[in-house]
Amino acid sequence: MTRRELDAAGITGTALRAAYTRCRRLNARHGKTYFLATRLLPLERRSAVHALYGFARWADDIVDDLDRHRTPGDRDRLLRRLESDLADGLRVGDGNEPVVRAVADTAGRYDIEHALFADFLASMRADLTVTDYPTYADLQRYVHGSAAVIGLQMLPVLGTVVPREEAAPHAAALGVAFQLTNFLRDVGEDLDRGRVYLPGDLLAAHGVDRPLLEWSRRTGRHDPRIRAALVAAEALTRDVYRTAEPGIAMLDPRVRPCIRTAFTLYGGILDAIAERDYTVLHRRAVVSRRRRAALAASGALRVAAARWRARAPRGADAAGGPAPAERKEPVR
Repeated sequence: MTRRELDAAGITGTALRAAYTRCRRLNARHGKTYFLATRLLPLERRSAVHALYGFARWADDIVDDLDRHRTPGDRDRLLRRLESDLADGLRVGDGNEPVVRAVADTAGRYDIEHALFADFLASMRADLTVTDYPTYADLQRYVHGSAAVIGLQMLPVLGTVVPREEAAPHAAALGVAFQLTNFLRDVGEDLDRGRVYLPGDLLAAHGVDRPLLEWSRRTGRHDPRIRAALVAAEALTRDVYRTAEPGIAMLDPRVRPCIRTAFTLYGGILDAIAERDYTVLHRRAVVSRRRRAALAASGALRVAAARWRARAPRGADAAGGPAPAERKEPVR
């Protein structure tokens, strides 16, 4: 499938094709939920999405360094090198590092604003030193760079049936909704890394602080105050999903099944958290393989329907009679 995706996107040259393939592998390994949904996109757009997510995963891996082989100074140097390589790559449309080469090429093909990448790397840099967020407003500033900009980077690739600026707030909200879902799912793992992404004011409203979270993580014991705080965090996250959802209808009809599937899959993580009674400090909540497969199949049917509608004769309906009046969609 990789070769077909690259051919459909018009990506040529051995080094560039290898760079995009590297990003695809990163996306497949780290982002199983979204990678599954990405397979519902038109072939010619998948490589660009893999480049954007592959680059994000590459930067995130530098910051997190899950094996803890790197010192904070090492991670800082690597991130600074990546920032420099990206700045050069975006300027010339190329790069020495494969993920930079692919994302710079994508940015040029789709005219993606360079400032979005700078904002993303600023949030990645915050992860080197910031370990908690006292208020939701503080967290919002972080997730603008770590998540909202991903949605905004994606928008030119996906395409819209309304002016892009109309769809942009919803795209940004969807990126934030996905990130907040990850924060809730990964509370325990993030705590092991020394970070608490749940906003301090939300936790404090329910009598929760970092020592209580660490106690629960360490002992495996539960506390009703923690559960109440997690319920509140879930409610906040679902509010962001509601803000994001209207934007799906603003996208190119051919990409809507992909984004709808991702929207449902990530929402399913919240469902799994609730079904397991908010025990995220002790085990990760996941959507079952059966549920993921069912959603992927449903998405594939929507893709087929969208393609059929796109190919159907404009002047007649399926029975051969006159077609109903077309609803004119705004020009991009």
